[in-house]
Amino acid sequence: MTPAPNPERRNERSRRATLDATIELVGDRGYAQVTIEAIAARAGVSKQTIYRWWPSKAALALEAINDFVGEAIDFPDTGDVAADLVQQLNEVVRLLKGPIGAVFRGIVADAQSDPSIGAALRENIIEPRTRLCEKRLTAAISTGQLRSDIPTRAMTEMIYSVVYFRLLFGTDELDVGDIPQILDHTLTGLRPR
Repeated sequence: MTPAPNPERRNERSRRATLDATIELVGDRGYAQVTIEAIAARAGVSKQTIYRWWPSKAALALEAINDFVGEAIDFPDTGDVAADLVQQLNEVVRLLKGPIGAVFRGIVADAQSDPSIGAALRENIIEPRTRLCEKRLTAAISTGQLRSDIPTRAMTEMIYSVVYFRLLFGTDELDVGDIPQILDHTLTGLRPR
């Protein structure tokens, strides 16, 4: 068995070009229509280079999301949990309305038939951000802004469910203008009585 390539030996220019090409192409064509060959051609690298660094299109797409998003959707802590969540959710919506949303939808679709993609999605994208949200919610509980009898995991799911429901099912537009009202409705049930 060939050992996995050392990520530190990657050529950064080629890596950057490949990640950018993935986001651009998926944003333009849709996830299902984009091939590794097309990404390689756009990035100016060989198909073998891509497969040496990423075992699949989903693995490449996951790294592209993490690389693109970076710290852009960190959780602020101004002391006002509602304002902080509005700010953070607005950043999430802005990202998901762009090419990142197309990449994310494609990975979620692939995850339905490939449990390893689902596990990688949860491990690399969902769980790290969920933990950050739970940390912010825990701080809000400690200052009396949120109820203490609801698990922070359930709170996180309640807060983000509308965004992902709209993104994945297309039930309504994702719009930053809707976030304050949606969040207010959600937080009404989460605030102490």
